[in-house]
Amino acid sequence: MKLLYPTSVKLDVQSLQGFSVSLHPYDVKVPIPEEHTDADILVTWANASTNLQDAAKRLKNIKWIQSLAAGPNDVLSAGFDKSKVLVTSGVGLHDGPVAEHALGLLLSGARRFHEMRDYQLQSKWPGHLGGSFPRNDFTTVRGSRILIWGFGSIAKKLAPYLTALGAEVKGVARSHGVRNGVEVFGEDKLSELLPETDALVMILPGSETTNNALNAERLSLLPKHAWIVNVGRGTSIDEDALADALEKGEISGAALDVFKTEPLPESSRLWKTPNLIVSPHAAGGRPEGCTELIADNLRRYLASQPLKNVI
Repeated sequence: MKLLYPTSVKLDVQSLQGFSVSLHPYDVKVPIPEEHTDADILVTWANASTNLQDAAKRLKNIKWIQSLAAGPNDVLSAGFDKSKVLVTSGVGLHDGPVAEHALGLLLSGARRFHEMRDYQLQSKWPGHLGGSFPRNDFTTVRGSRILIWGFGSIAKKLAPYLTALGAEVKGVARSHGVRNGVEVFGEDKLSELLPETDALVMILPGSETTNNALNAERLSLLPKHAWIVNVGRGTSIDEDALADALEKGEISGAALDVFKTEPLPESSRLWKTPNLIVSPHAAGGRPEGCTELIADNLRRYLASQPLKNVI
């Protein structure tokens, strides 16, 4: 049995030895060499779309793909035979880095670090950013009402950081319940929750049901002082509606780590939209514990046991 692993991430390959599987590195940006087209298992991370599409056509023996991405849309859309190929994701590998990045973007919005940097580049002193602010503005995490839309594993990591700083945290998911001590509401309650939100953190997956989930109608429900942070998928926000709301002052600001088109085109109006922080899809990119996940799933696979994170 042959396993191909990517050179795009640092793996402890020695930990994967001893499974009666031959291990072979490959470059994720070019077609897989002909001598490896007989591989049974493919591990993916940051693969070029052309690499995956080519692999789907030429790797006829592939039975299992272990993606290290939380949402392996690139693998699912590459053309592999879904009836013959098992796909598992990297859910859980990015929880810490993405939660930390979301917290940083929230603090930047509350403390206006982006404005301070803009004034610094002009050699100007932004005195208006010091002193007292109206308490009904989003100027501090402490005491703020933060709503996390898409309450999965990343949200469970983020919520304790926010509560430790004194925020009131609520969640939104497909169903109501209490998760890790946080009350989570169904999406049918959004019209009630959004008007009482100081900062909205979006961690929605990419799918047809989440496309433009935050649209003009829902944006209009947010208070004028509200901030939006998106570390989920760029497709979940109607970008033109968001830019309109920011330009008209209908919301206070936004910090986006994901976009519908990446890299963000130079022609995009988002570059110049007021009070919008552009983060270059930098929240993840650091799959923590990926070797352990591969080893655990490989052990399960060889023992014909259920795998973790099956799509």
